[in-house]
Amino acid sequence: MPREHLHFVTGRLAEFALRQRLAELAPAVGFDYSIGVLGITVAALMTTEWVAKRLEPPAAATRVILPGYCRGELAIVAEKLRLPVERGPKDLRDLDEFFGQPKRGRAEYGAYDIEILAEINHAPRLRREEIVAAAERLRASGADVIDLGCDPGDTWGGVAEAVRALRDAGHRVSIDSMNTVEIAAAAKAGAELVLSVNHTNRDAASDWGCEVVVLPDVPGTLEGLEETVEQLATAGVRLRVDPILEPIGFGFAASLERYMQVRARMPEAEMMMGIGNLTELTDVDSAGVNVLLLGVCEELGIRSVLTTEVINWARSSVRECDLARRLVYYAVRQRALPKHVEPRLVMLRDTKPHTFGEEALSRLADEIRDHNFRLFVEGGQLHLISAGLHLRGEDPYLLFQEMTSRGNRTLDASHAFYLGYEMAKAVTALTLGKDYRQDEALEWGFLTRAEQSHRARARNKTDEPSSHSSEDSASEDV
Repeated sequence: MPREHLHFVTGRLAEFALRQRLAELAPAVGFDYSIGVLGITVAALMTTEWVAKRLEPPAAATRVILPGYCRGELAIVAEKLRLPVERGPKDLRDLDEFFGQPKRGRAEYGAYDIEILAEINHAPRLRREEIVAAAERLRASGADVIDLGCDPGDTWGGVAEAVRALRDAGHRVSIDSMNTVEIAAAAKAGAELVLSVNHTNRDAASDWGCEVVVLPDVPGTLEGLEETVEQLATAGVRLRVDPILEPIGFGFAASLERYMQVRARMPEAEMMMGIGNLTELTDVDSAGVNVLLLGVCEELGIRSVLTTEVINWARSSVRECDLARRLVYYAVRQRALPKHVEPRLVMLRDTKPHTFGEEALSRLADEIRDHNFRLFVEGGQLHLISAGLHLRGEDPYLLFQEMTSRGNRTLDASHAFYLGYEMAKAVTALTLGKDYRQDEALEWGFLTRAEQSHRARARNKTDEPSSHSSEDSASEDV
């Protein structure tokens, strides 16, 4: 049976990268290929109508692959060429997966065995509807159990009503209190877990009828822990053990050692780790901390974590933990590095910014004949390219000043706003080492905010490409 011959369509700028990728991919997958480089710099500006007028694949071609960003009906090209036509991925780096070559381990990815308890802090100070709304948000982020954080020193008279409201909304509920009156009321209303129990309230635990979390009697030690575990186990009370994670500077390393000690002494015990003492009390973005701590939990068989989202830098901790528990489960079960597996947790910087190289940018600047602006971030600089113009620099104000000083560069208000907006994104990408693609949202992992491109907005207004470009109506004037 003859091999399939795929004809890939691209623009001048992506030609070199596409040739490199296909040279490696085609032998592995088993197809022949050719590349049609059309008279346009950026392939994302193509439309199917524009392509149909210009594309001439070789006679051997059995299928045509258009760029993922190419807009319009594929049937327009298919009818003209009398060949099957489809869109490829939007990013060349995704060609492997497009041809059924999944990233390593991804087919097995997604399972987890760590339960997330998400605490609503100072719950007694909130109205019932506020508690339910917060619980819904936490559940949507990945929480399995909603923990009601009580205020020490007071007895919350409305705890039973709050638990019932959450249960009626379909939530699993835990109660974070040492107050036996509060705990008894919450347990009777349907709370399934009590945080926490030590020698001060363990005698009442057998009356609650629910699982409890056992703490040491003295923070920073394991004093009293085994005695409480033994008493509750004898009474038939289900339990999990939390040796207490301490903040950095207050015994953090020693507290990790205590978790290891408890696991060695109680190899079959259920355990929990309250991770908020690190995420809330350390000046650092929480995602990396959460991944690290859940990695410890996965290796030690700690099957539940308690997290909070109080301070702003930790306000997405539940979602981070939800992704992290899948990543660490995969790493431990597959004995594979947790790398290039979960891109949604790479938020501040990108894995590897895509670059065209100085040679490609210089060639582009020489070839462009229209006055549309192309913006790139390469080699620690912003590159602003148009016909007869290739400006480089780190300061967008200076670039804009130099651009307008050329005399023949006039921008109306909307175009100036667009270029300023894109430069702001480009500077952010330059500062953080992120991948910048003009007219696309920056990638912030699972926090990425989708944005409609300038080109799409223009097309939505006119339903036709701009007609004043020297690239045969396939690009817009920016």
